[in-house]
Amino acid sequence: MVYPVLNIDLNKIEHNARVIVELCAAHGIGVSGVTKVVCGNPQVASAMLRGGVTGIADSRLENIRRMRAAGIETSFMQLRLPSLSRVDEVTECVDISLNSEPETLQALSASALRRGKVHDVILMVDMGDLREGLWPNQVIDLAKALMQLEGINLKGIGTNLACFGGIMPTHDNMRRLAELAVEIERACSIRLQWVSGINSSGLNLLTEEGLPARINHARIGEAILLGRETTHRKAWPDTYQDAFVLRAEVVELKKKPSAFNGEHCEDAFGGHPHFENHGQILHALINIGRQDVDIEGITPCEPVSIIAGSSDYLGLDVSALAGHIKLGDILSFNLNYSALLAAMTSPYVEKRCIRGTLFDDRILYA
Repeated sequence: MVYPVLNIDLNKIEHNARVIVELCAAHGIGVSGVTKVVCGNPQVASAMLRGGVTGIADSRLENIRRMRAAGIETSFMQLRLPSLSRVDEVTECVDISLNSEPETLQALSASALRRGKVHDVILMVDMGDLREGLWPNQVIDLAKALMQLEGINLKGIGTNLACFGGIMPTHDNMRRLAELAVEIERACSIRLQWVSGINSSGLNLLTEEGLPARINHARIGEAILLGRETTHRKAWPDTYQDAFVLRAEVVELKKKPSAFNGEHCEDAFGGHPHFENHGQILHALINIGRQDVDIEGITPCEPVSIIAGSSDYLGLDVSALAGHIKLGDILSFNLNYSALLAAMTSPYVEKRCIRGTLFDDRILYA
């Protein structure tokens, strides 16, 4: 085995997907599984589909191509707004795209017509998070204009919250989105298939207050992959938080001072680290660093503490393992979303898909 390695437990992902899909289905909501944080890993996508998601959503065309090439047969949604320079790729390999720009929609229409197909689009509405989307008072005019474009089908409207600006989904902004759907339908004499209102941040609202009946679609990634809602990052009931475990090897193990000795300067990343003086400690270097993972986003599974990290190393105080740890041993870490994104993207971290055993007592890291 080559380390560092990221173990990916497909059974836990499938289980988490089933929990979230069944919850949403009880409220009349279909779920697209979001694979962008795992770089469109085909085995993860397959696990989500086995868990009941109705399609896969990803932000990167490269990821969608990877999944299609691996034989994943489902509906694919592009989450990131299409670039004008890549509209032909979008209409070639994507079934549904999120949009907010009239010029891009015209280009998608022309591209779809050249291919002899119809491309589904969702108009995004900015409900205050200041990421993608039209202001609510602009949506109906663009929807009307879309009715004149051949090659384009207005499948629905959507919004994104708790991401760019950290604005939470609420009953008020969900009600306004549902009202906009009705207004568009009246103005355009159509029936929208999807009103895509929530992501993992909307699960608390869904269970505590419910959503307007017209909200019928969700785009869920973190709650499936890491078992957490994203407003407070709390563990979601009956899900696993350890579907992804990062493992790295001890490459140096020595007694060292716990505090600096010498004049201070900036570290390699412009910081000014400060270490508490606890005397001599058992100090370990392991073979992961900032080029592999967001070290602020990992939590040791063993009773060790993180001291600092460089590009290539993570320094640990492993004094609690004295007498039980040796050179070449492997230490494990749980990851938050930021750390998972970095580890999946890093070419230096081996990815290993496994099918672990599921237990009734969920492993929760709240």
